[in-house]
Amino acid sequence: MAVTEPAPVELPPAHEGILRRQALRESAARTYARSLPIVPVRARGMTIEGADGRRYLDCLSGAGTLALGHNHPVVLEAVRKVIDSGAPLHVLDLATPVKDAFTTELFSTLPREFADNARIQFCGPAGTDAVEAAFKLVRAATGRSELLAFTGAYHGMTAGALAASGGATDVRVTRLPFPHRYRCPFGAGGERGADIAARWTEYLLDDPKSGVPEPAAMILEPVQGEGGVNPAPDGWMRRMREITRERSIALIADEVQTGVGRTGTFWAVEHSGIVPDVMVLSKAIGGSLPLAVIVYRSELDLWQPGAHAGTFRGNQLAMAAGAATLAYVRENRLAERAGTLGARMLAALQALSADHPSIGDVRGRGLMIGIELVDPEPGPPTVTAENGSAPPPDPALATAVQQECLRRGLIVELGGRHGAVVRLLPPLTLTDEQATAVVDRLADALRAAERSPYRRAAAGPTR
Repeated sequence: MAVTEPAPVELPPAHEGILRRQALRESAARTYARSLPIVPVRARGMTIEGADGRRYLDCLSGAGTLALGHNHPVVLEAVRKVIDSGAPLHVLDLATPVKDAFTTELFSTLPREFADNARIQFCGPAGTDAVEAAFKLVRAATGRSELLAFTGAYHGMTAGALAASGGATDVRVTRLPFPHRYRCPFGAGGERGADIAARWTEYLLDDPKSGVPEPAAMILEPVQGEGGVNPAPDGWMRRMREITRERSIALIADEVQTGVGRTGTFWAVEHSGIVPDVMVLSKAIGGSLPLAVIVYRSELDLWQPGAHAGTFRGNQLAMAAGAATLAYVRENRLAERAGTLGARMLAALQALSADHPSIGDVRGRGLMIGIELVDPEPGPPTVTAENGSAPPPDPALATAVQQECLRRGLIVELGGRHGAVVRLLPPLTLTDEQATAVVDRLADALRAAERSPYRRAAAGPTR
């Protein structure tokens, strides 16, 4: 009797096993892993290589963390230098040459009027902890506890930061309207909508029967990122600065995602020329490593020792990588480059809307770009835009576009109220050729998604 050899077992690729174990072991709270089922093993610049050998152009950049892209030589050299020197890697909040160099470089990039009278607090290594520190600072300095925040905001996932974000309930935060060109809450849009929003803010603060207690601070993003890439008009930003200054309300600028050249100036507040009382900084300031700080007017520095602390607020490698990144962006004028290249990409994407009614709006600043996708089929509009009725957002189409982008080797993220905004956050080192490839792949993905039979059945927001 012949012995029959068993049929060979076809083993799944290694990356599939890794993804399967991740799904079994990690929490249900994971986010990016759900919509981007890849296993990165190598990366350089804008390119990621997965364990399956596929290559992707990364337009997520660590949610804006990677100003210079992956594994930039100046970042790697700065990290190696610290490791090879034998310097301590963990020092709590003690002074070190590495920290001194980082602080000096950071202050050299800040608006001069702000930096000349500023203090810095190193926080736990995430932007949300820096937001918490900012709230504690202004509450200690003013003796007040209430906060002003804006619809569509995102400031982090810890309790206080989340309370100031758009989806919060039952909190000590007064929600104000953020000006929105395309989906203006007042049905006006443009300068008129921004003016109404500012007038409403003044009225609410000055009306003794508004039910709004005297606040300690107002927190705002110069460009709302997670909220759908909504740039704040420069004139409105100046009005918010006037309103807060006249009423002794501290103004906190959340530059966690907009900072380090992302929007076309080194810091996004520079577009409007305002000087805030507090700046919240994280993401790109660490050169791809975890780092978060607040910088604030020295007059606010009234808290006691230990008022805000954290074991990992002295990450030497992150400070070295951050100093190298800040210097490289400054010396190579990458902020200006982001403004020029971003405008070119915006124009190319806006041109697509002529052939794609599903593109409701293209907006952004510098290399922080959003494409809001809508359902153009006849039906009642849900909101009013500056130029008439805006079709309802189409999160199913956005999800399909993200999936089709991934198939074409392009990583993008979704955002906005309904997850219907395709977001682009490429590194500031983006080349002209890469920018063209991003637009071409996105356009091809949109065409495929519009024809997709599963589009209407796709899931809603992924975040």
